Amino acid sequence: MAKIERFEDLEVWQTSMKLCADIYKITNSELFSKDFGLKDQIRRSAVSVPSNISEGYERDSKRQFMYFLVIAKGSCGELRTQLKIARELNYIEEFVFSEINNQCVSTSKQLKGFINYLSTYKDKK
Repeated sequence: MAKIERFEDLEVWQTSMKLCADIYKITNSELFSKDFGLKDQIRRSAVSVPSNISEGYERDSKRQFMYFLVIAKGSCGELRTQLKIARELNYIEEFVFSEINNQCVSTSKQLKGFINYLSTYKDKK
C-alpha cells in the first residue's frame, strides 16, 4: 500500500464524509423539525465517523489510529439504530432509509477491513 500523507486521501474518510453530508440532507426535512433531540443525535453520530477517522490518523501511533477507527465503526452502528428509530417514527421513507442504511453498512465494512489491514500491517503508523 502506498503511504497516505493526509487523512483526506483515505477512501474510508471520503465515504464517511459523503454519508455525513447525506445525513444532513435527510435530517433537513420538515418531519425532523419537531424532534430536535433525535435529529441532533443522528447528526452527531454521523459527524463522529469522519471526525474519529481524522483524529485517529493525526495521532502518534498505529494503535491509537486503530482505536479511533473502532470508535468510528461504533458510531456507524449507533447511526443505524437512530435511523431505524427515525424510520419507525415515519420521519424517513422506506426507500430513503434503505439507501442510507446501506451506506452505513458499507462504511462500517470499510472500517472493519481497514482495521483488519492495519492490525497486520508492519509500519510505524
